[in-house]
Amino acid sequence: MPTDEQSIRDLFSEWQSASEDGDPDRLATLIADDVVFLTPGQPPMRGKESFLAAFREGMQHYRIESEGEIRELHIHDKLAYCWTQLCVTVTPRRNGLPMRRSGPILTVLRKEADDAWVIVRDANMLTSQPATN
Repeated sequence: MPTDEQSIRDLFSEWQSASEDGDPDRLATLIADDVVFLTPGQPPMRGKESFLAAFREGMQHYRIESEGEIRELHIHDKLAYCWTQLCVTVTPRRNGLPMRRSGPILTVLRKEADDAWVIVRDANMLTSQPATN
């Protein structure tokens, strides 16, 4: 049986894989119903269904690739938080240049009754990066 730390690390790997595959059903298993996503310059995105609707809409127009590294992970009973350094490339499906964003993310997770960890809060502080050739 994996440790809580390994389960959380697996969740982040699954998140990246499901995002790259454009799979909202897999992402839905990784977030709480009451999840809140915070991003610079945008109002909070509240709730699983709001996130999934935005993700589905985005996947019609863009493809996502990401790489990240968990820099800190702290687990306290049924709550955990981690700081991840992330780089995301968003590529238009039709025309246009890829957009690259990178920076830190602070994530709060909760262990559910079935012992699965889910994301409950996510503060995404990614900023645009210059285009590279």
